[in-house]
Amino acid sequence: MNVGVAHSEVNPNTRVMNSRGMWLTYALGVGLLHIVLLSIPFFSVPVAWTLTNVIHNLGMYVFLHAVKGTPFETPDQGKARLLTHWEQLDYGVQFTSSRKFFTISPIILSYL
Repeated sequence: MNVGVAHSEVNPNTRVMNSRGMWLTYALGVGLLHIVLLSIPFFSVPVAWTLTNVIHNLGMYVFLHAVKGTPFETPDQGKARLLTHWEQLDYGVQFTSSRKFFTISPIILSYL
């Protein structure tokens, strides 16, 4: 029993990317990063897009594939601490909408 825990998920990392407004927040964050890079006077537009893509990809690699565990105390007896966020996403089910979104978004960003 977890006293004082407000969520009903065993592992909140599994559903955080499907929460309300998360995809919009993600897209706005990438857009904000690009606007900040455009505001630097000596960066041209192609350089700003390249840096947006590189910073985004490095950040997502660290966040989704390098860091293991959860920032929450989970009652799963330590199973989640051995998994990356990508492995925890949607309880490991393949081809869900959030996995498709996070697969296609870097591809679209690289074409921009």
